[in-house]
Amino acid sequence: MTTQRTLLLTGASRGIGHATAKLFSDNGWRVLTISRQAFSPRCPWGGKEGHVQLDLGDIDHLPEGIADIRRRLGGAPLHALVNNAGISPKAPDGGRLGVLNTSYDTWLQVLNVNLISTALLAKGLIEELAAGQGAIVNVTSIAGSRVHPYAGVAYAASKAALAALTREMASEFAPLGVRTNAISPGEIATAILSPGTEAFAEREVPLRRLGKTSEVASAIYFLCTEAASYVNGAELHINGGQHV
Repeated sequence: MTTQRTLLLTGASRGIGHATAKLFSDNGWRVLTISRQAFSPRCPWGGKEGHVQLDLGDIDHLPEGIADIRRRLGGAPLHALVNNAGISPKAPDGGRLGVLNTSYDTWLQVLNVNLISTALLAKGLIEELAAGQGAIVNVTSIAGSRVHPYAGVAYAASKAALAALTREMASEFAPLGVRTNAISPGEIATAILSPGTEAFAEREVPLRRLGKTSEVASAIYFLCTEAASYVNGAELHINGGQHV
């Protein structure tokens, strides 16, 4: 009898997270989700018992959230941790936040959600991940390697740091049998796209279109399966060739 595999996914309530939860569930995985939002019947894959309402920017309460996750696992191993949650604040007029107009509070909130909570979640669940010989996938961004017209400076810096954190985790956790990789999406069609992104993609992306959330989810799924059993410390670009 095959043991059901378990995924823990942050930022599950929309976009890439939504597509990822659905794909894993469709392939027979148990899906546990983390979101700032309460459980929604629109995201039914893990059920209400499989959803943890947790603000990853509130680092002081993260240990309680990790304890809650471990309770829901009930001693079972964790086979995949996908760190998809991320925030990219905008100026009051919807514009890009640069160095000169980004406050300390904004820096702190972005780094907590996009970077620090990722490290602390992995640290808090490493025993369960090792027991499952699991995979960690961190969601970086093309904005982490170049100046982007829409993504702000704190977001870009956090994603560049997340790529470095991925390498560190890959080196440190591999002896435990835990692989760590990253995916770096470009312009993906979601409900929170900045105005003008579609035209930007048609002009700047070699494939001349936006990416689909399902295309990102498929890459995440690959990295969490035996098909990627010797892939560790990689950052997979999913951007239609925008990085070249």
